[in-house]
Amino acid sequence: MSTAQRPTTAMVLAAGLGTRMRPLTDTLPKPLVPLAGRAMIDHVLDRLAAAGITTAVVNVHYLADAIEQHLKARKAPRIVISDERGVLLETGGGVLRALPLLGNAPFVIHNSDSVWIERGVSNLDRLLDAWDETRMDSLMLLAPTAASLGYDGRGDFNLNSAGVISRRAASETAPYVFAGVSIIHPKLFAGESEGPFSLNRVWDRAISAGRLYGITLEGLWMHVGTPDALDEANAAMAAAQGQSA
Repeated sequence: MSTAQRPTTAMVLAAGLGTRMRPLTDTLPKPLVPLAGRAMIDHVLDRLAAAGITTAVVNVHYLADAIEQHLKARKAPRIVISDERGVLLETGGGVLRALPLLGNAPFVIHNSDSVWIERGVSNLDRLLDAWDETRMDSLMLLAPTAASLGYDGRGDFNLNSAGVISRRAASETAPYVFAGVSIIHPKLFAGESEGPFSLNRVWDRAISAGRLYGITLEGLWMHVGTPDALDEANAAMAAAQGQSA
């Protein structure tokens, strides 16, 4: 895949309430909660910039002023705010609202709390290199459920030998969990009406068409959803930094 075909725009989802992270989020939006001494959203934006993303659209709702003020110090990528102060639109509704800012080309969607410890090659570079809009409507980064920190669920997806994703049945356990990062073509939002809805709705359309693909994350994905999980993630990052020093 040539560099010219790689997406260069990202949507960073930062409008959630962070209720499971309380009491830390009583006065601080979750994207600004420190991890390894830096706001979680800065880990995300640094990775995006390093992978060649030049513009990041960031949606804001809860404690929006604090996020906007924090992001003013960013040099790269260029930050554009999608204002959701009036209504919480969920993941899909937030992306739909931001489409005029994102343009007509495929773009990255990145949760503001999706963090991991790399192992070798950049996972974002691998995702961007794997994108092929002739075969895909969306491409997900998937983490192995058995090798993820802070996650104890039953997984989200199965992945066949061609990289095509299917959902697990209700009674099953799946080997992969969504790592909070994907590439998507804006055409998947055609016909959607503005309002709150989940990205699962558009992903299910891609699954039905056989056009939802995935690659597996190399490294340690960390599900930083609670204060206890944050402590575990801080310890894991400190250990990793110690090994690389």
